[in-house]
Amino acid sequence: MNLTGRVALVTGASQGIGRACALKLAKCGASVGLVARNQQKLEEVAQEVTVVVRAGTPAPPESQIGGAKGVPARAFVADVGNEDQIKSVFKAVLAEFGKIDILVNNAGITRDQLIMRMKRADWDAVLNINLTSAYLCSQQAISSMLKQRWGRIINITSVFGQTGQAGQANYAASKAGLIGLTMAIAREVGSRNITCNAVSPGFIETAMTSVLSEELKQSALQAIPLRRIGTPEDVARCVAFLASEEAGYITGHVLNVNGGMLMG
Repeated sequence: MNLTGRVALVTGASQGIGRACALKLAKCGASVGLVARNQQKLEEVAQEVTVVVRAGTPAPPESQIGGAKGVPARAFVADVGNEDQIKSVFKAVLAEFGKIDILVNNAGITRDQLIMRMKRADWDAVLNINLTSAYLCSQQAISSMLKQRWGRIINITSVFGQTGQAGQANYAASKAGLIGLTMAIAREVGSRNITCNAVSPGFIETAMTSVLSEELKQSALQAIPLRRIGTPEDVARCVAFLASEEAGYITGHVLNVNGGMLMG
């Protein structure tokens, strides 16, 4: 999966799946624009990308991030819930790299509550960050991709966007919406050699899942045929594949990365 000469932009790149995607894309040769709200974390990931690319060695755990400044990645601070900031960050990325070949819409939040008790503000916040930001970012990226007649848009959805989840009506709705958005974009831009696919992780060890009780984790584990919780790297490898030339005839597809948690 050689991505040399490609430019990728990853939202929610400061930790978890976004961090892993940035590292994997960079190791495949791409230059990476890192987008999130926390500048310090972004700078740490940008430094880590440089160390990993130069050394050609596996990335250390997030707790061991460090290294010297370098050029394979650049940090761009923005709140993807803000349309003006999205427009500004895309202008900055284009000014820095000259183009955008690959967009990974990964930014996401949760505001869990039973539907009867869910506040409208929590519904709106999750839909805005998880779904509306992907629409806005894709809109900005497509104009660059159309000019070069090549592009890859990859949306990070969730198994719960396919199955639903009690207490996560807002999250499940946003992730299900991402799947519909993926298919619509794939139909609109396919003739311009731009693909749009979704990756649907199952239970992945991230900051979002680390706060869950051990009892809940064990319960989830029993529903996974592979009998292990996934890692951000499991997801990142699939993202890199969909970003590559090897996946050029795949579009409008939802790639399940869930250890068998959902089949069919």
